Amino acid sequence: MFKKSNKTLTANILNRPPAEISDHFVMGKELGKGQFGVTHLCTDKKTGEQLACKSIAKRRLSTKEEVEDIRKEIAIMHHLAGHPNIVTLRGAFEDKQNVHIVMELCGGGELFDRIAARGHYSERAASGLVKTILSIVDYCHQKKIIHRDLKPENFLLSNKREDAPLKVTDFGLSVFFKDGEVFTETVGSAFYVAPEVLKGKYGKESDVWSCGVILYILLSGAPPFYGSTEKQIFNAVLKGNPDLTGEPWPHISDAAKDLIRRMLTLDPLKRISAADALRHPWVAADKASDKPLGAAVLKRIQKFSAANKMKKLALKVVACNLSREEISGLKKMFKEMDKDGSAASHTTSSERHAAPWAALFRPSSCSRSWRRLTWTTAAPSTTLSSSRQRCR
Repeated sequence: MFKKSNKTLTANILNRPPAEISDHFVMGKELGKGQFGVTHLCTDKKTGEQLACKSIAKRRLSTKEEVEDIRKEIAIMHHLAGHPNIVTLRGAFEDKQNVHIVMELCGGGELFDRIAARGHYSERAASGLVKTILSIVDYCHQKKIIHRDLKPENFLLSNKREDAPLKVTDFGLSVFFKDGEVFTETVGSAFYVAPEVLKGKYGKESDVWSCGVILYILLSGAPPFYGSTEKQIFNAVLKGNPDLTGEPWPHISDAAKDLIRRMLTLDPLKRISAADALRHPWVAADKASDKPLGAAVLKRIQKFSAANKMKKLALKVVACNLSREEISGLKKMFKEMDKDGSAASHTTSSERHAAPWAALFRPSSCSRSWRRLTWTTAAPSTTLSSSRQRCR
């Protein structure tokens, strides 16, 4: 059997007549770059609205799987249209060289950046964020879609206003599912992957686990399962049992900790669903404490967010190469993040909060991470390319 040539494989990815993107949009500055292409700011010629255009170079697609992934991502975004907290797909176009995916621009930055920038942060604020995240996941599950890569970096603010809505992005690893269907492919991101995903037998419940990890970080500034390598992180995930005794947990409400335990239940069949989590008193009652969680939590969130950005840059080094200016910025970012030297303190009492960074800076063992990059819909000042990880 002969392997299909690239030209045959990518002749008509969208199964529709070719269309010139320039007939509809004016392309602007570059927002991000990945191995398969580039994202530009673009302007709708009719309305003047600014959007993000992800242009995927067809010549870089070498397998049927990569072509199908593009079709699937577009189909899923179409299927999820209408939810106020899901990035809106505005159109998909194909010409001889590229597939162009146009979607709304999120110019408000990443979730953790917004939290870190606020002077006041409380359980009530975290409860509101989790309510939004769970509503997104519940909607996806009702529409028979598992996201499979829920993490803070995939939640962006639509604009810079204080009341800007939160939007979930990146459906590159998402799948349609049928009731009772079991998936075996190990995908996701180390800190957020569910134990059953690592075991190779999972369903929609894995999304709820990822939400539980996000909630844990929102309240403490550090992930519940950590290690200096991905293997150590995965071993911790498989054991479960998140620590809810050390700082800041004595100051966190019992209701919040109860929800975390329910979302991070090892057995997926006993784990709370997204719909039931929305009905949990800590989320539904809107009565969580408005007392500040403290400067230490905010500082840890800020450092964790900075570490994630550094990992994105590290992935870009491998996939696309960094310019001298970007390398200089990377060094500066690390110095700013590590003023107290805690990023290197893996054997001190601060190990609980420092150890996660080590894994963020190590090359991933997930082979497809290095050759499959996704592009953000964020404004240029807030985001760099992120990796689509398939964990091994």
